[in-house]
Amino acid sequence: MADQTQYVTLGAADSLFAVPVARVQQILESQAVAAMPQAPVEFIGMIDVRGRSVPVIDLRLRLALPTAADTHNTRIIVLEADVGGSLRWLGLKTDRVFEVTALDEEGLEAPPEVGTAWRADYVAGVGRRAGAFVTVIDLDRLFASADGVSGPSGLAA
Repeated sequence: MADQTQYVTLGAADSLFAVPVARVQQILESQAVAAMPQAPVEFIGMIDVRGRSVPVIDLRLRLALPTAADTHNTRIIVLEADVGGSLRWLGLKTDRVFEVTALDEEGLEAPPEVGTAWRADYVAGVGRRAGAFVTVIDLDRLFASADGVSGPSGLAA
């Protein structure tokens, strides 16, 4: 029997993504975010979670997807990720959260080779769930900068 890992499935634009349940600290409804001056566009600000200051990244902006207004389904998933060699809580704003589901580790495919340059470093693998493709996000790489040294401004150690 193949090893299965539990994932939280979430949506951004028309895409289905997944993050490991073990990394999820909390799922929050959309809320006011305190903007930070001179921050990168995808770093939308800070929220308070149980007395902790948590930076929030907009998944659509981080993945260069078209922007959209928040809806009643918009959520902030508070995750634990390695940023600059240190485990930190980070918020990931997404359009919606669907469910917790299991995906076969052996069934995950590597990001496809398409013959042109594209940023596939955020993709830990591609699986299938109920006939749809699910992109499993590599959280540590998602929150790292392009040079791999530190995260977006304000997130580095």
